[in-house]
Amino acid sequence: MNQNLLDIVKQATGASDATQGEIIQSLWSGYGEIVRIQLKGAPVQSVVLKHVRFPTEADHPRGWHSDLSHARKVKSYDVEMAWYDQWSSRCSDGFPVPHCYFAATLADDEHVMVLEDLDASGYPLRRHEMDRPAVELCLKWLANFHATFMGETPRLLWETGTYWHLATRPDELEATDDPALKQAAAAIDAELNNCRFKTFVHGDAKIANFCFSADSKQVAAVDFQYVGGGCGMKDVIYLLGSCLDEYLCEAWEHELLDFYFNELKQAIDMQGKSTDWKALELEWRALFPIAWVDFNRFLAGWMPGHWKINSYSRRLTSEVITRLNSSAS
Repeated sequence: MNQNLLDIVKQATGASDATQGEIIQSLWSGYGEIVRIQLKGAPVQSVVLKHVRFPTEADHPRGWHSDLSHARKVKSYDVEMAWYDQWSSRCSDGFPVPHCYFAATLADDEHVMVLEDLDASGYPLRRHEMDRPAVELCLKWLANFHATFMGETPRLLWETGTYWHLATRPDELEATDDPALKQAAAAIDAELNNCRFKTFVHGDAKIANFCFSADSKQVAAVDFQYVGGGCGMKDVIYLLGSCLDEYLCEAWEHELLDFYFNELKQAIDMQGKSTDWKALELEWRALFPIAWVDFNRFLAGWMPGHWKINSYSRRLTSEVITRLNSSAS
């Protein structure tokens, strides 16, 4: 790591000294890395440096290389910096996110973010498997997040949040080897985009992006590259699909949705938002299977053998396509 980056960290945090610690992870497709930086003489002992460097030749794990793919990733880092600069301060203890000490573009191909080290702030646990209380904790985080940004205009963020929405994935749609799903893709996308009630969606609310306290009683979220406008069900289906197998999806679907909507109503009421609650719940419950099938549409083209394409996803896809065809006839 060059000294310029360490100097940026020192200036951002007021540290007298900064040294590179471990590499936490490499960024997708070789676009940089996330590194822990140890500090001396600062109010905190460490921070996390997200250092983005656009490669001259991308190394996508699945082989999806294109100008569109690169442009999407470039915009995602611009969006993440805008999120921390303009919006993240509105997140509360009920749904914590990292504090951002510094975020800037150093050159056309280099972005730098100096972020709170959530491990040091009491969220050191990463989970690969989820029990029911852990799933509900993440759903509560999402409900508070969605309530806070209900009805907001996603200025400087993605107009349509999530990384898989149809407008940014024409190559994957073309590769889809399911004519019925391919034909229904535009109608599915339209139902989600034309919903009456919109909020901000995290856009990548998978289990890996939630950081738990040591006792798994509290949770924070990271990675806001795909935050933007949309229906909150997009986050809900993505979370559940990332941590539950097909059998638990079937068994827990209704109870987990009831839990989420109860938390969402409480958060909306607590914030004094003026919302037609009954209409919102009715609309979003109906969009749950639509959102699930929309993500399944992406997977069907991106990686048709993915484990998330299972009996539960296939059932929902069949039901949604049948309903759309009936409505069109």
